[in-house]
Amino acid sequence: MSTFDQHYSFDERYGRLTDILEDAEEDLMKFYEKGNKAAGTRARKKLMELKKQSHDIRQEIQKIKNNEL
Repeated sequence: MSTFDQHYSFDERYGRLTDILEDAEEDLMKFYEKGNKAAGTRARKKLMELKKQSHDIRQEIQKIKNNEL
């Protein structure tokens, strides 16, 4: 099943994406500005989660579009 179930609102889904991105931003800054390798690993993990969440939303959008046409 998709990470996002039908009962989640747009605001909840969008909020989750922005939360992940904000978390990743902190680690990206630590990695690029201070050379913190552990922060780079955390950033990669968070960016992968962002990718997965985005993919789930894209699939749901396509399903909704196909059912409404």
